[in-house]
Amino acid sequence: MSIKAENLTYIYSEGTALEQYALKNVNFEIPDGQFVGLIGHTGSGKSTLIQHLNGLIKPTKGTVYYDDVDIHSEGYNLRELRSRVGLVFQYPEHQLFEVDVFSDVCYGPKNLGLSREEAGECAREALELVGLDKRYWEQSPFELSGGQKRRAAIAGVLAMNPKVLILDEPTAGLDPKGRDEILDEISQLHKERGMSIILVSHSMEDIARYADRLMVMNHGEKVFDGSPKEIFEHYKELETMGLAAPQVTYIIHGLRDHGVPVDSGITTVEEARDAILELLGGGRHD
Repeated sequence: MSIKAENLTYIYSEGTALEQYALKNVNFEIPDGQFVGLIGHTGSGKSTLIQHLNGLIKPTKGTVYYDDVDIHSEGYNLRELRSRVGLVFQYPEHQLFEVDVFSDVCYGPKNLGLSREEAGECAREALELVGLDKRYWEQSPFELSGGQKRRAAIAGVLAMNPKVLILDEPTAGLDPKGRDEILDEISQLHKERGMSIILVSHSMEDIARYADRLMVMNHGEKVFDGSPKEIFEHYKELETMGLAAPQVTYIIHGLRDHGVPVDSGITTVEEARDAILELLGGGRHD
């Protein structure tokens, strides 16, 4: 299974004086099991793009395919698509609405036609996967902390057993510990289930640490597409777009400017540590 976009274009207020391109001829294919980071300045088209991928928005021009089928072709089952391509919005309170957390997580599976017992089993498994303690399951979702709401919202999508999980800034506003816990759990899902992940994030450190591939949006266009190492080599161009590279990238380039022979493609603190220890003759420390 894969998601593919061909010449994807979306125009707000088309044909009026307020006409504005949100996306311009965007092309890409995301194969099964890939972890993709999506970055861009505010207004670059990231959120508009991901809402096309499960049919929430219909393209002005161009086509979105899931498993080689146009998702807007006649008779296509968008409801089934949304169970396969799960989207977790930046603000989880927009997705939580039931009287308690467990009922909220059960909603998706029930909507797919599962029995009450089957939906309950899916919900229990999903809540355990995201690490939300059982003492919160019977609480109102609106009584949860920010991090707990994120977990509940992600569980609600996971309960439908998606093949693709799209997350729009899932760690916004969380403390470092909460951020790391959620991203580690997402990474574990990716590895254990072979799930495709599309992560929208402003944290270059997170993107460098978790993503296999990075797509960069700028004014509605996809301007870069490659591995994090390849993309962050263009850190000076990213700066002109209001973006940056991980902090360690600047340290590494500073070392190189002073004659230290370290790999310019280093993007994580762990890689930098190992490279510097190697230069010092200390070997790798795990």
